[in-house]
Amino acid sequence: MKTFEDFNSGDVIDLRSYEVTEGEMIEFAKRYDPQTFHTDPKGAQDSPFGGLIASGWLTGAIFMRMQCDSYMSDSSCVGSPGIDEMRWLHPVRPGDTLRGTNEILKTAPSRSKPDRGTVYSKVEILNQDEIVVMTLLTRAIYLCRLPI
Repeated sequence: MKTFEDFNSGDVIDLRSYEVTEGEMIEFAKRYDPQTFHTDPKGAQDSPFGGLIASGWLTGAIFMRMQCDSYMSDSSCVGSPGIDEMRWLHPVRPGDTLRGTNEILKTAPSRSKPDRGTVYSKVEILNQDEIVVMTLLTRAIYLCRLPI
């Protein structure tokens, strides 16, 4: 199990790939982001995107799944105070296969709780053509093996 002590500045964690399907794109968008270019393949052809694209919020949720499947589910993570920055840089389309990297920028032990610390990361999500589709600056809190 990864704990706070296992993260070091400069480390890069590869995230498992994920294939995005048209069905999940439409289902998610109909429920949470019902814009035509997310929900209607025919209507999306007349949009500035020229076809169906995933909601950025779905891309964020997929990132979370990729991160959990890659390492977080086997870690001492106890949550996150939030994302510092999220950018959607390129449309995600049906059939895209996403992969990602999580670079550890820095770590900081908690000043008030000696059993945990914060890990700051820079994340890039890319499609199968190596185009960066999303970037994030994240923070997550991990328990320590031993109090600091």
